[in-house]
Amino acid sequence: MWLPVVGLFLGVALGFLFSVEIPLGYVKYTAIMILAAIDTILGGLRAQVEDRFDLGIFLSGFVVNAAFAALLTGIGDLLGLDIYLGAVIAFSIRIFDNVGFIRRDVLTHYLKLGR
Repeated sequence: MWLPVVGLFLGVALGFLFSVEIPLGYVKYTAIMILAAIDTILGGLRAQVEDRFDLGIFLSGFVVNAAFAALLTGIGDLLGLDIYLGAVIAFSIRIFDNVGFIRRDVLTHYLKLGR
C-alpha cells in the first residue's frame, strides 16, 4: 500500500543526497515527468483507498502518462510551442482532484470511527 509513497520519499532523499544538475534543455521534460509521477502515485493511493488498486494498471499508467507527456513536450519543442503546458494543467487538475478525494475519504473514515 505504501510502496509508491516510500519510493517517492526515497527518490527525493537520494536527489537531495546526490547533487544532480539537470541541463537546461531537459528542464521541461523533468518537470513533466515529476508531475506524471506525482499524478500516478496519488492515483494509486486513491485506488488503494477505494480497494481497487491494481499494480499492472499503476505501472502502465506511470509509463504511458510519462511517455505521452514527454512526447507532447518534444513535439512542442520541435514546433516552437509550449504544448507541454496542456499536460501541466491536466496533471495539476488530476493531482488536486486525487488529493481532495483522498482527504475526504480519510476524514470520513476517521469521523466514522470517532462516533
